[in-house]
Amino acid sequence: MSAKIRSVEYFYTTVYDRPGEGCRILNSLAEGGVNLLAFTAVPVGPERTQIVLFPDNVDKLVRLAEDSDFVLTGPHRAFLVQGDDRLGALVEIHRKLCDENINVYSSSGVTDGKGGYGYIMHVKPEDYDNAARVLDV
Repeated sequence: MSAKIRSVEYFYTTVYDRPGEGCRILNSLAEGGVNLLAFTAVPVGPERTQIVLFPDNVDKLVRLAEDSDFVLTGPHRAFLVQGDDRLGALVEIHRKLCDENINVYSSSGVTDGKGGYGYIMHVKPEDYDNAARVLDV
């Protein structure tokens, strides 16, 4: 399978960096039926963590947040890449962007242990439409 690239929207919320905060958010999402395509959590200072949510259904996540005690910032756009794990799989994608002078300024990926991978890729908002065109998204 060649790489499948699609546009995804994501949101983030910032929480105090203490045990149980990530679990609380994930539990709320599960109870609310919000399926995630991807999830990251990164520190943003000594006492705060930014939780980034890539929902399968944006409307469900927004409704849940409105009924809960966490504030979402977004939506923002990124690219979700999924494909067969092979040597150089991401090079082709990055080369297309590089050839058009588009910078990937943030990314994260993981293999699934079964021969596939998932990869989240961010470009600057002003480059997004051009990147989508270059990637045939």
